[in-house]
Amino acid sequence: QVQLVESGGGLVQAGGSLRLSCAASGHTTNTYTMTWFRQAPGKERTFVATINWNDVITYYADSVKGRFTISRDNARNTVYLQMNTLKPEDTAVYYCALRSGSRTPVGPHEYDYWGQGTQVTVSS
Repeated sequence: QVQLVESGGGLVQAGGSLRLSCAASGHTTNTYTMTWFRQAPGKERTFVATINWNDVITYYADSVKGRFTISRDNARNTVYLQMNTLKPEDTAVYYCALRSGSRTPVGPHEYDYWGQGTQVTVSS
């Protein structure tokens, strides 16, 4: 069973930065995709950014493109989300998710394992 643990959330002023981390443990295959989603109160969980197993493919939601950067350290089974120039509309619970294989889908239903989420709050 795979476990994912996120960290790094918090309260920040608009224009500030945060770096989220997600560490995977348990049985993981050598090839897997890691993706960040977020969910604001009363809204559906939406795609933020994804990275495939060998860092060749990264993809971002239009709303975060140019401000967020996803990266991963396979030696540590950890994925990061560097969030710069944060806006109040970025406020949400951020979840990391993992799926085996090399595809990088953006639908939450495509992912097998989820972390517990970390709260990001951006004040105006």
